[in-house]
Amino acid sequence: MSSAIRFASPSDYAATEHIEAAADAAFIELFSPQNWPGPGSGQDRAEAPGFVLISDDPEGVAPVGFVQVLEIEDHAHLEQLSVLPSHSRRGHGRRLAQAALAETARRGYSRITLRTFADVQWNAPFYETCGFRPSEPDSAFLRSLIDTELALGLMTYGRRIQMTAALPRWQESSVPRQ
Repeated sequence: MSSAIRFASPSDYAATEHIEAAADAAFIELFSPQNWPGPGSGQDRAEAPGFVLISDDPEGVAPVGFVQVLEIEDHAHLEQLSVLPSHSRRGHGRRLAQAALAETARRGYSRITLRTFADVQWNAPFYETCGFRPSEPDSAFLRSLIDTELALGLMTYGRRIQMTAALPRWQESSVPRQ
């Protein structure tokens, strides 16, 4: 039985913090950082322009993954995709990525960007299988994301890249409308 993808409700935002922190444990294990940025707060996620989609466990009891897409300065940007490690490798991340692309296309965008680690298997290589390709920042907003990564020290753990997925002109979303 696969999980359904739905829009986040206010009661989901605390769970997104927990999911992101749990998923980040894989980076902490891989990189052994002295400091690792904490998860985004549920409050900040709720107030950010854009949308958050949730993947519930197959029984529909609790969120096990989420994707956040920011809509800033005419850009759609996949800000965060996280799945609980106990539910990884079951298709939640792929279904969330596909639903985010479909919803972004439904909202009229022709592309969506993200920034990620180029050489971490569950990052850039995964996103390539979802239709993202390496690209260059071509706006002030996208270039500002590099400054944020530098300030967080993410470059010390490996090469970071921007990726972009081209979206069809119109596509019916598999996500229920809000």
